[in-house]
Amino acid sequence: MRAAAGVMMSFNAMPEDSEANDLGRQVIRVIAHTQRIPPERISLDSTFEELNIDSLDGINIIFALESEFDINIPDEGVQNMRSVRETVAGVRRLVQQRNLAVPPGAA
Repeated sequence: MRAAAGVMMSFNAMPEDSEANDLGRQVIRVIAHTQRIPPERISLDSTFEELNIDSLDGINIIFALESEFDINIPDEGVQNMRSVRETVAGVRRLVQQRNLAVPPGAA
């Protein structure tokens, strides 16, 4: 599926990478739940500032993401998360690292 020049594809219109799509949806769901924001108000391009998420809210989101994905988000990683897209990218990296560290069948 290709977008016309100058037209951005929506998050839901990316079937080529459904795993990334699913991860993005999960992260958005976690953010929506912890912040009590309707998920449809959150997009990959939303910044935490736009969503009125302050540092204390961010800590709650981090704890929820760590629990949801069974990952440990290091402090330096938290400081780099200022948008939903950055958060999804960080979670994706940590999930991939976790999956590489655990041999198949060992978990």
